[in-house]
Amino acid sequence: MGLAVVAVLGVLAVVMMPGEAPKPPAPPEPRPVLQAVGPKLTSNQTSQPLSLYGENLVPGLRLVLGAPLSREVPLKVVDARHAYARLPADLTLPQGTFQTDVQLSLAASTGPTPTGTARLTLVNDAAFPDLMAMALSPDGRTLFVASPPTDTVFALDVESGRVDPMAVGDGPSALATWTDAGGRPWLGVAHQWGGGLWLYALDAPEKKARVIPAPVGAWGLEVDGAKGMAFIAEHVNDAVHALALEDGREKWVRAVDPNPRALALTGQFLAVGSLQTGEVGLLDTTSGRDFAPTVPMPGVPIIGGPTEAFSAQVMGGKAARALVASSRLNRVFMSSLGPNVGPNAQRMEVSANSGVAVLDLDHEQVVRHRGFGAGVTEGLALDDRAGLLYAADVGLGQVRVLDANALAKSDAAARGAVLQTLPIPAPEGTPFIRPAEDLGTKGRAGLELHSGPRSLALAPGGGTLYVLNRFTGTVAVVDVRDARTGRASVVRQWPVVDVRSREQRRLGQVLYFTDVGRTGMSCDACHIEGHTGGVFFEKTRPMRIYRSTTALGSRDTPPYFTPASTRSLAETAETVGGRNRYHNPDPLPSEVEALALYTSLLSTPPNPYRDADGAPLETVTMPDGTKGRPLKGLALFEGKARCTACHPAPLFTLDQDPATRGQYLDVGTPIALELRPEQQQLVKGAAPPSLVGTWDVWPLLTSATMGYAVQGDRLVAAARFPLRMLVERSGPEHGATQDLTPQERDDLLAYLLTL
Repeated sequence: MGLAVVAVLGVLAVVMMPGEAPKPPAPPEPRPVLQAVGPKLTSNQTSQPLSLYGENLVPGLRLVLGAPLSREVPLKVVDARHAYARLPADLTLPQGTFQTDVQLSLAASTGPTPTGTARLTLVNDAAFPDLMAMALSPDGRTLFVASPPTDTVFALDVESGRVDPMAVGDGPSALATWTDAGGRPWLGVAHQWGGGLWLYALDAPEKKARVIPAPVGAWGLEVDGAKGMAFIAEHVNDAVHALALEDGREKWVRAVDPNPRALALTGQFLAVGSLQTGEVGLLDTTSGRDFAPTVPMPGVPIIGGPTEAFSAQVMGGKAARALVASSRLNRVFMSSLGPNVGPNAQRMEVSANSGVAVLDLDHEQVVRHRGFGAGVTEGLALDDRAGLLYAADVGLGQVRVLDANALAKSDAAARGAVLQTLPIPAPEGTPFIRPAEDLGTKGRAGLELHSGPRSLALAPGGGTLYVLNRFTGTVAVVDVRDARTGRASVVRQWPVVDVRSREQRRLGQVLYFTDVGRTGMSCDACHIEGHTGGVFFEKTRPMRIYRSTTALGSRDTPPYFTPASTRSLAETAETVGGRNRYHNPDPLPSEVEALALYTSLLSTPPNPYRDADGAPLETVTMPDGTKGRPLKGLALFEGKARCTACHPAPLFTLDQDPATRGQYLDVGTPIALELRPEQQQLVKGAAPPSLVGTWDVWPLLTSATMGYAVQGDRLVAAARFPLRMLVERSGPEHGATQDLTPQERDDLLAYLLTL
């Protein structure tokens, strides 16, 4: 026993030398903390990347999705304060659910237990069928109708009304049908999220797709069957890709104006319409060579509608919504809201004048715009042999029959070109936005506004027109054999898909897209599908040129409107909705509620500059071909460039926080385009916008000066990559980007593209 004590004391004597203090215990490992998520609003229609912000984050953490999802996803931690995740594409919610709030937290297999939560709102788009595109088989027997949110193409037998749903890729966004050089009929389906062009041989006993590589972000598809070529317009890189149908080989790719969608083949050329600039480009289908674009110029004839007297003040074009080409007339017809009218002595504020323009692409000339003065013209169909043009008005629920020969002949003839305006009635039992007696009176739109005609298809022979009705989920069959004499008639409507299960959101959609007061204005007129619609002369004070901003993901960043002046989406719906109608009539509380709901569910699209884990790509190739390192740019954003003072995470705007909301700041960026400045009120200051989804916004700044420039008396696209223009031309008040090296600027730009 004594020896044991001596031995122990001996050990202690060795361990603790005279004068040496005992070592303090190691500090406890800090607990990982989750603080925020961005974006705060997302959709379940496809896989979505998320950014997570916190403290003490370490590799090995997992992201826990609370009820009703109740699952975990991997978390990629890049440093102690930043992590990323990707939501899977199979997150399902009950059919009647608009949205759900999901509590996010962290989980760890080892180490301290994480703490902190964040809230994510998930929109149930996967259960919201939305009919967006239509194409008719070459034999005229089958209509194909695409619903992007539900990843479905419906095959509708036009004789029996039988509907067969076809599961396709992720976000079917554009359809085309054709006959190849051997006489075989085909259907092509391009996709917004999944990429890949799905090809169906329509004479095969089973409809099984052959998939060829194709870019993501597709909005437009046109096919030259004789040459075996497909042309896809995509908005990720704002380019048109020419693909060989045989093997998917890319023949050429050409950068075009921002957000290309409408396409039309005209001889050996492809016409390409931009949703942002309103210009129509012309590409050689063999080489991709581009020619000078066509855009409304000052002095373009405007026939009909409220802007007819403002031809001299035209400063450009609005979104090209649809294009059709006439080989007989050597003209292209374009549906749009008409030329953009700029500052003017009469102080006319908004220049919406929906109609059809006649384009002479050989001479880069908009020959004339035939304005209707009301509604929103969307889809077009042309019977070239008969000289009849059909135009769908999604804002009024009508189809106009036009004399194509008169449109092309002269201004005087174009004035009488409307042969018939045909209402497309909503099926019995369709819910209305307000009492029936309030509509179709006092100059207001009629009950047919509930139908939502979007796309048109003409049967072989030209005797039948099919009308895709977005709001009712139907296809109207129209007898147009006597259309030239004004006697086209709806003979039946085939249901494609039941859209009534989510009534309030659907009513909000009707309110978003329609022109109740017949003023030519709607939410969609300026914010196409919730996104931006280019530049227009704004309808408020201070009076100057503004761009129409994106509404996608804006729910969490009030105040709204331009200039920012409304504090909630409900207030915006009531204020702007009433003004759009010229208060004829003012929205009912139920309309305000439905429109605010619909707008609140518009989420930002998934960022294409993220990897499979949801994290920023290691290296990003930017639209101008340069390369940057996003994570290096993240450090610059939060440090040397001093961006976080006005654009803090997770939504990168002061408006995300009630304590800093609604600030008008003068950071030295241009406040207005220098177009007739004496007719503008050049008041300094603007609200710092959210940077989430900036990769898909053109132009930048509320002044639109980053992207556009003034040339003479009109606007021209000055840069396809306005972020670089913004970073390199900003003064010292706007961050500290002037202090960055060229490589640091590239890294910062790369990071901004990943937000």
